[in-house]
Amino acid sequence: MIKSIKYIVVALLALFVCSEVSAQQMRERGLVRKGNREFKREQFEKSVDCYQRALQHDSTCFEAKYDLASALYRTERYDKAEKTLLSIVGDSTRTELERGEVAYNLGNTQFAQQKYKEALSSYRHAMRCNPNDEDAKFNYAFTKRLIQQQEQQQQQQNQDQNQDQNQNNQDNKDNKNQQNGEDNQDQQQPQNQDGKEDQQEGGQRPEGAMTPEQQEALLQAIQAEEDKTQDKLKEKSGVLIRGGKNW
Repeated sequence: MIKSIKYIVVALLALFVCSEVSAQQMRERGLVRKGNREFKREQFEKSVDCYQRALQHDSTCFEAKYDLASALYRTERYDKAEKTLLSIVGDSTRTELERGEVAYNLGNTQFAQQKYKEALSSYRHAMRCNPNDEDAKFNYAFTKRLIQQQEQQQQQQNQDQNQDQNQNNQDNKDNKNQQNGEDNQDQQQPQNQDGKEDQQEGGQRPEGAMTPEQQEALLQAIQAEEDKTQDKLKEKSGVLIRGGKNW
C-alpha cells in the first residue's frame, strides 16, 4: 500500500513538471508568434521585446534568438545582433541550411559594422553550409574586393608618407648644406672685397660672364622649350579626358 502511494506521488510530480514545462513552451512560442506579427508590421522595437520575453521562458530557443537578431539588425543595433547570432551559428542540432542562413546574416551584421574580414569569414562559412547560396557568394566576392582595395589604398598611403619623409629629409639636408655654404662665403668675403670687387668697380667684367645679348638669347630659347612642353601636356590631357568619358 505504501509503495502504491509513492508511485502515485512520483507520477503526480512528473505530471506537474511536464505541465509546467508545456506551459512555459506555450508562453515562449506565443511570444515568438507575437513578435513575428509585430515584425511584419515593422514595429521592430515591440518585436525585440517579445523575443526577449520569450527567451526568459526558454533561453535556448533557436527561433527566438534568430528572430531577435533580425529585429536588432532592423533597429541598427548591429553589435547585439552579432552577439546573438554568434551564440547559435554553431548549433549542431540545426540543419546545414539553417546554419548557413545564420552565418549569412552574421556576415551582414559584421559588414554593417565595417568588420570586413570577419564578414568575409562568415560568408565563407555560409557558402560551406550551402554551396548554392548565390547571395552569400555575391557578398563574399564584394567584401573580398573591398578588402583588397583598402589594402592597396593603405599601401599607397604608406608609400606617399615615405616619399614625403624622404623629401623632408633631403630638404633639411639641402638647407643645412646651403647654410654651411653661406657661412663659408661670409668668411671669405673680406678677401673678395680686396680683390675681385675692386676689379668690377674698375669696369672689368668677371671672366666667363655672359653679355646682355647672350642672356636675352638664352631666355628666349628656354621660353620656347617651355612652350613646346606645355603644348605636349595639353595634347595628352585631351586624350585622357576623352578616354575617361567612356569608362
